[in-house]
Amino acid sequence: RRFEREGWEVDLAESAAQAVEKISQAEVPYDVVVTDMSMEDPAAGVRVLQAAFARDLFAQVIVMTAYGQVANAVECMKRGAFDYIEKNRPGADVYEVLVGKIHEALDERRRDIRMVSKWERTAEFQRARKQRRGSPS
Repeated sequence: RRFEREGWEVDLAESAAQAVEKISQAEVPYDVVVTDMSMEDPAAGVRVLQAAFARDLFAQVIVMTAYGQVANAVECMKRGAFDYIEKNRPGADVYEVLVGKIHEALDERRRDIRMVSKWERTAEFQRARKQRRGSPS
C-alpha cells in the first residue's frame, strides 16, 4: 500500500488471469500496469502486457522480474513495455525505482494523449477549412 501514499489508486491481482480479467473489465482503463514477468508461468507478464494494450492504446506497462534475463527484457520492450525492472538490483531500493518509473510512465501517457488530441484538433480544423472553401472532405 506504499503506492497509495503517492496518491495513486491501487488494484491488485493474484495471477495473470485475474490481472487480464481486471484489465479487460475495468470501467476506466488503468493508467499504468505493473506486472511481474513470471507469476504462475514464464509468459504471464507478456499476457498482462498484451491485455493492457488491447484495452488501451495509451497503456503504460512496467514489467518486473526477479531474474534479469536480457531475452525477456527485449521481448517486453518489443511488445511495447514502458520499462523492465529487475527486482534484485544490488544497492537499489526497488520501491523508489518503481515510483520513479511510474511517474515517468504517467508523464509519457499524458504526453501521448495530448499529442493525439492535437492531431485530432488539427484534423478537425482541416476538415472545417475544406468545408468552408466548398471542398469535399
